[in-house]
Amino acid sequence: MKHLKYIFLSFIICSTLSCKKSFLTVQPQGELTIPQLTSQDGVEGLLVGAYGLLNGNVSGTWGNYGAAPSQWLFGEVASDNAHKGSSNGDQPFMNAIERHAPTSTNDNLSNIWDRCYEGIQRCNNTLKVLASLQAGGGTAKFDDARAKEIQGEARILRAHYYFFLVRIFKVVPYVTEATNGAILPNDKDIYPNIIEDLQFAVANLNVTKPKGEKSRMDKYAAQAYLGKVFLYQKRYAEAYAMLNAVIVAKPSLINLAYSDNFDITKEDGPESIVTVQNSVGTDGTGGDNGNVGDMLNFPSGNAPINCCGFFQPTIDLANAFRVDADGLPLPVAAYRATPYISDFGLAKDPKIAYALNTTLALDPRIDPTLGRRGVPFRDWGLMPGDSWIRDASNGGPFLAVKNTIEVAQFASGAAPGSPNVTGLNVNLIRLADIYLMAAECAVETGDLGRALTLVNAVRERASKIPTLLLPNGQPAAAYKVSTYPSFPSADYARTAVRTERRLELALEGHRFFDLVRWGVAKTTLESYFAFEGTYFDYLKGISLKPRDEYWPLPQDQIDRSKGQLVQSPGY
Repeated sequence: MKHLKYIFLSFIICSTLSCKKSFLTVQPQGELTIPQLTSQDGVEGLLVGAYGLLNGNVSGTWGNYGAAPSQWLFGEVASDNAHKGSSNGDQPFMNAIERHAPTSTNDNLSNIWDRCYEGIQRCNNTLKVLASLQAGGGTAKFDDARAKEIQGEARILRAHYYFFLVRIFKVVPYVTEATNGAILPNDKDIYPNIIEDLQFAVANLNVTKPKGEKSRMDKYAAQAYLGKVFLYQKRYAEAYAMLNAVIVAKPSLINLAYSDNFDITKEDGPESIVTVQNSVGTDGTGGDNGNVGDMLNFPSGNAPINCCGFFQPTIDLANAFRVDADGLPLPVAAYRATPYISDFGLAKDPKIAYALNTTLALDPRIDPTLGRRGVPFRDWGLMPGDSWIRDASNGGPFLAVKNTIEVAQFASGAAPGSPNVTGLNVNLIRLADIYLMAAECAVETGDLGRALTLVNAVRERASKIPTLLLPNGQPAAAYKVSTYPSFPSADYARTAVRTERRLELALEGHRFFDLVRWGVAKTTLESYFAFEGTYFDYLKGISLKPRDEYWPLPQDQIDRSKGQLVQSPGY
């Protein structure tokens, strides 16, 4: 399955949706009509194409940032976890996302809209051609089991693309294989449609991978995704059932290595539940099938990969990993009172003389998450500070780690000539995420004991992260992470679960969407802006309006809709 999407037919399907101007961004190499594709090979090729859009790329490596499956821009830069980074003048539309001041002409919004609807039309074409093939009867059609399985795969993929859209735009038009290219309004909540697709997938996919290809969607992926969508709808009991079904079927999280989630040589392990496959070097595409959405998000300067200095962890996130004497998360007010800022803002001589504080009490997940001066950064060597940072005054002193790869993996894991395009997969949903979503459901349904067990399993696994040593053999911090002795109240448990999600899943695209669904985006982000703004002037004085939980619809789509699409309130 690592190469599943890379065998997609080298043409654009010309149907009532795919040939519309708003969806095409590249000249087709050839065109085939639906009758020409009405065969088993044609349907399977269309389905591979539907998988192919998971990496957010239609053609070419550049320009796919808003559609990145990691959701680093909308899920992290829009939150309290990350700065856009780089320099102020590079990708200025991203600055507007970070400051929650977008307009409807922001190219990142058009980027994810176009890519998701391209993915949706590929799913719809798969379903349409499958129905035509099956209706024809005879030996040419699929057996019933494979036909249902294909429908399940196409419908979970369609649900995924729509889920990405509604989290960003809230209300979008719902297009299916039956709408025949009609221009539809965005006048209804489409979550019921997403849930219907996922319920079909749960009912019709098996626990074994379709066609034996390891990263196709299976029943566990469908259960996990349905549980996540139920959680977003606050249907906690139903979410809990779906998520627990995955938990009991998988190995204990405690015994799975945390670092395996970010190691290109250990992908598709037992913690990977819903994964975007990336590949470079062996598929003949020059990196198009790699992790192109994250290609800007590497260090700068004289680092082994030096493009392009984007996606820098915030000072607030770095301090969130600090722990108290008992090894539990330090309260926000406490860590902000005496923040750890590395060498940020120091004058020339003090910066040269800067020495790492190895006595700082930290959760060991900090270093696999963010690079800090004086600490080993993968196998790249000690992170030297500003010489790997494009503009520290704009992005801060820290670097993202989870999306990077080892120097030793460049030859096989990066595109030839473009080491910032890697084959590292992106986990949309991994097992620790499921544990914490289930813990959230447990809190909201009154099962605090189960919530405690699930959160502590995540923390116990974190305690097994090997101690990171400096060249002199000394630990790079006073690492400690302990389990909670109890959850004395629902409010205490709720805070613990939410804190754990931030620590465990930092920089993986969840944070802003979590804040919105918890109803705390305004209070959390305004507090963060007040703190982080003491270091970065461009964050000072930002306040959020009700509209700022979502983003404006792309103006070009509204213009093309002939009055059918209505802009989100407040924009």
